[in-house]
Amino acid sequence: MDPTALYGDISYDDYDGNNSDCDYTEWEPSYSLIPVLYMLIFILGLSGNGVVIVTVWKSKFKRRAADVYIGNLALADLTFVVTLPLWAVYTGLGYHWPFGVALCKVSSYVVLVNMYASIFCLTCLSFDRYLAIVHSLSSGRLRSRATMLASLGGIWLLSGILAVPTLLFRTTVEESESNRTICAMDFSLVTLNRLHDPMWIAGLSLSSSALGFLLPFLAMTVFYCFIGFTVTRHFNNLRKEDQKKRRLLKIITTLVVVFAICWTPFHVLKSLDALSYLNLAPSGCAFLRFLLLAHPYATCLAYVNSCLNPFLYAFFDLRFRSQCLCLLSLKKAVHGHMSSISSTLSAQTQKSEVQSLATKV
Repeated sequence: MDPTALYGDISYDDYDGNNSDCDYTEWEPSYSLIPVLYMLIFILGLSGNGVVIVTVWKSKFKRRAADVYIGNLALADLTFVVTLPLWAVYTGLGYHWPFGVALCKVSSYVVLVNMYASIFCLTCLSFDRYLAIVHSLSSGRLRSRATMLASLGGIWLLSGILAVPTLLFRTTVEESESNRTICAMDFSLVTLNRLHDPMWIAGLSLSSSALGFLLPFLAMTVFYCFIGFTVTRHFNNLRKEDQKKRRLLKIITTLVVVFAICWTPFHVLKSLDALSYLNLAPSGCAFLRFLLLAHPYATCLAYVNSCLNPFLYAFFDLRFRSQCLCLLSLKKAVHGHMSSISSTLSAQTQKSEVQSLATKV
């Protein structure tokens, strides 16, 4: 089972209270299909988020507060997708980790930091829109540059702290039966009795879903309820500035909805898995096997979110699209200029070579 985003691997037959006679083997095609999906996400996420970061950085004189949060969201996604080739190899080798303890810890840590930073950036984006629309006249100080930078610092600091457990407990474990090394959680630092592991797994798993998804999503829902009420009441006759606010609101709303669609199945399965460790969810073979087989694909769907955002910006945000086109046109112009210089130099070289040959003759 892919442990990159779970605090505990789904391996039910190790614990009391679960039927050890159940078949917990992976679906064989997953060993080929999942690595292909990971590499596709890696390629799209690397290129797309790279363009977003460069575009936001280049447009520093026209940058909105929302653009800064979007740039940080892209940075979190970019940092995460860089680790995907490691997990693709890991899955392709039948969940054998050949990269050592350090990369096991760091890669798992980056996955969790990305999850927290992404949802916190979206929450700040939603709060910024709430202030801009619901409290447009009195929120100037709260939406200042200093406040924005402080919130970004808080986002990354909090994300880093909340992901620390995976940095501490994730390590490589040798499995003598299958002759492989897995990257898994080891709670021997805090408990001597392995029977207590399910409590740690369940506690960390449920708390990460609550802090990294449920509570921020509830906060965003409240913000959008107030925004929707205000838009319905006051934005019937839209001024030009209000139209810009509404377009930006549409983009951010789309980002939040897509994030929810991508991450909800993952968190639901992860929570059910955690509850099964506590015997608070069904423990039949069919149910546990469903969790085991569905989790890699729910994880893939969550990871897809890291490469979707740039395409959402390009599709919904005319301003961002025009900035990207300007950036690409600039690169094209530079490339054309360099090609022209190269052609000129090549022609001069050929001419000199002909002259040299004529002299020799």
